[in-house]
Amino acid sequence: MTERIGIIMNGVTGRMGTNQHLIRSVLALRREGGIQLADGRRVVPEPILVGRDIAKLEQLAAAHGVQRFTTDLHAALADRGASVYFDAVTTDLRQENLEKAIAARKHVYTEKPVAGSTAAALALYRRAQAAGIKHGVVQDKLFLPGLVKLRRLNEAGFFGRILTVKGDFGYWVFPGDGPPAQRPSWNYRKSQGGGIILDMLCHWRYVLDTLFGEVRAVSCRGALLFDRRWDERGRPYAADAEDAAFATFELEGGILAQINSSWQTRVRRDDLATFQVDGTEGSAVAGLTRCWIQPKAATPKPVWNPDERRSDDFLAQWQEVPDTETYPNGFKAQWELFLRHVLEDAPFGWDLLAGAKGVQLAELGYKSWAERRWIDVPRLEG
Repeated sequence: MTERIGIIMNGVTGRMGTNQHLIRSVLALRREGGIQLADGRRVVPEPILVGRDIAKLEQLAAAHGVQRFTTDLHAALADRGASVYFDAVTTDLRQENLEKAIAARKHVYTEKPVAGSTAAALALYRRAQAAGIKHGVVQDKLFLPGLVKLRRLNEAGFFGRILTVKGDFGYWVFPGDGPPAQRPSWNYRKSQGGGIILDMLCHWRYVLDTLFGEVRAVSCRGALLFDRRWDERGRPYAADAEDAAFATFELEGGILAQINSSWQTRVRRDDLATFQVDGTEGSAVAGLTRCWIQPKAATPKPVWNPDERRSDDFLAQWQEVPDTETYPNGFKAQWELFLRHVLEDAPFGWDLLAGAKGVQLAELGYKSWAERRWIDVPRLEG
């Protein structure tokens, strides 16, 4: 028996919403014939596209065979045939939209950050709990093949006792006065929820918590490297949100982590994001898809000598971890998990409380920057 589940998708005319959430997730599930449930039912997702530009919505819907689209969020939320609300709008609008969806008793699935403050994020979680709805937050980095391999290594005890984690994320985002910028202009406006600390520390919270240990303290320094940029129409504007952040974290178990995030760095490393984990029994370096290891028994013994040009091929001293499983699109994989959570109460570990933890770390990162000191990260209780 085939059923349909209506999904209100707000903000899918943006790059991430269109590509990852609509085309590669919801429509991909629909093309596959839906989700087969344990009780024999097959459920096919049916998106309702919501946005502010009717022309963009019409063009997107026509290109992908979507029948329904609207600029009226209230009308979409009133639709009894749609039981799930998804939000991928700009950060400054997200909290209000989620509150409306919760009030309409829709299950909510959302991009991060879920709100602009920890208090607001916790309030959303409590409202959702009181409403008795299912709720989830996108935590896509956990599904990257490179990080999956890191998790498998840790679960197998490869690292021994983990000592440190080093992350390097970012690439050169053009300001827009020559080649067009690769990121939307709102990312660089505080009034619209821009800023790399608010964006990326939400990611690093769930990555660190899940793979290595819960974050206990943070020291963060942001930087506004470009204060003048050009928007999508080629018009100059004042950029007032930071575009680089340098953060150090203390994790449970005494692990130290350091992650640099920048939208103004030229890439000379294995990938746009790399993570190195050093442990007593071995080390690993992971990018988005690939991962290399160096076990204790195969660790070379470098000798410092700055007077001679080195002949070591350091990269050749690492062994690549093979692909031993299938790695689906991470956004699609999490969409399916969330829809199973809604449809058959399957477990789902990334709710609005997890989203609030990400906002908390970003908020404390800003506080650390402003006060130029370490900040403890208290446990959040729902």
